[in-house]
Amino acid sequence: MSSPTLTKVPDRPGLDTKTVASLSMLTAIAFIVMLASKLMPSVMFLDFDFKDVVICIGGFTFGPMAAALISILVPVIEMVTISHTGPIGCIMNILATASFCCTASYVYKKRHTKQGAVLGLALGTICLTAVMLLWNYLITPLYMTGFSRADVAAMLPTLFLPFNLAKGGMNMAATLLLYKPVVTALRKSGLVPASQSTESRTFNMGFLLFSLALLATFVTFALVLAGVI
Repeated sequence: MSSPTLTKVPDRPGLDTKTVASLSMLTAIAFIVMLASKLMPSVMFLDFDFKDVVICIGGFTFGPMAAALISILVPVIEMVTISHTGPIGCIMNILATASFCCTASYVYKKRHTKQGAVLGLALGTICLTAVMLLWNYLITPLYMTGFSRADVAAMLPTLFLPFNLAKGGMNMAATLLLYKPVVTALRKSGLVPASQSTESRTFNMGFLLFSLALLATFVTFALVLAGVI
């Protein structure tokens, strides 16, 4: 009688040590960038925040689930360290960051090209703006004393809409500029896997100029909103 054949059950996929280290590093960098962003001019109680750039780089590299994870971790750490807005501010922060970064990362995962990155980030900006218009209308009256829901509704097209478009546009342009050099450095250090893209890796001056022009446009727009210029 022959002995039964044993079939090895494959291990469940999980995060290896290197990936965990990379995501931890990106979380720490995103938190530091968030702190530095506090130095930028604000629009009333709204802060321009560039941590989404770091989180998008993580999402483009490791996928939308990684972007979702860091989008939750950084606001929670901010809430328990320096924030004065409590759980409501944390939830709003998570919604804003996740709507932008997860949308962009998902599209880029499906279309792993420069055009896919531009499309994903543009859709992320639209998603961010739509989500925050809804949630600012629902939540802002709960913590802005002296403002009724009608007052907040009146500010949606004049304050929240242009602010979120400017914020999303700046993060979009900065991600397009920084993703390639940052990820190239991380790949050389062995912290992230090699690229799966079949797209040419040659330097593209047109893409660089497009990203710079986009960044300059939205930075100028943000400075106008903040009353700097």
